[in-house]
Amino acid sequence: MTEPATAPPAQRLLGLRFDMLDLEETLQRLAARDAAAPFAYVVTPNADHLLRHARADAALRAIYENAWLSVCDSRVLRLLAARRGIALKLAPGSDLTAALFARGLVGPETPLTVIGGAPEVAEALRARLGLRRLAHHNPPMGFIDDPAAVADCVDFVLAHPARFVLLCVGSPRQEILAARIAASGRATGIGLCVGAALEFVTGAKQRAPAWMQRAHLEWLHRLLSEPRRLWRRYLLEAPRLLWLMRQVPRQDRRRAGG
Repeated sequence: MTEPATAPPAQRLLGLRFDMLDLEETLQRLAARDAAAPFAYVVTPNADHLLRHARADAALRAIYENAWLSVCDSRVLRLLAARRGIALKLAPGSDLTAALFARGLVGPETPLTVIGGAPEVAEALRARLGLRRLAHHNPPMGFIDDPAAVADCVDFVLAHPARFVLLCVGSPRQEILAARIAASGRATGIGLCVGAALEFVTGAKQRAPAWMQRAHLEWLHRLLSEPRRLWRRYLLEAPRLLWLMRQVPRQDRRRAGG
């Protein structure tokens, strides 16, 4: 399988690019890309990313724009976009990460580099899936503002080449780091900016039941699971998201592909 020569079609929502790829189509792109190709990265924007992007400076906006793939992580965001006549396809980062292992794109002897996440999560991943070539580096808190700590992350990726590099240091740190790795000009493989995905893969955190996901209530499950950490994101930022979405011009569904 070879990587398609053309970029996937995309939609724009408040200036942020969403490639029109669902989970299966994204996996096909990942599988088809040459592991020796220059480093490229995948971003998985959700509602929180969209809000941050709307108030971001030009540098952060460019990082999202320069992503090899930008796929929608959020069912709620897809629903809100649909109400403005904008069709988005869904490829949640947690599902994408789990599928790497389930589909055999990463197996016991596959080199895998992980940046971020607690050591116990990395050990659980290694033990649960029998990953004998897992390389893990967990940078210190606030690392993204320390050039030496960022350089350590880049050097670790260069010293542990892998087809997939999982960047799990939270947004926008993981996206900024992905761009720094790409800018080194020496890395290969694909960086996946997937946040807490490995915590779900290993069972350190429980994802919402499938019925809650289908009902667009995964946010509620996460809020109830981690109220102290997430209450501000879901209760204070949600009204701003709704206000911003009301500013999006309504599109003709046929023109939007819906």
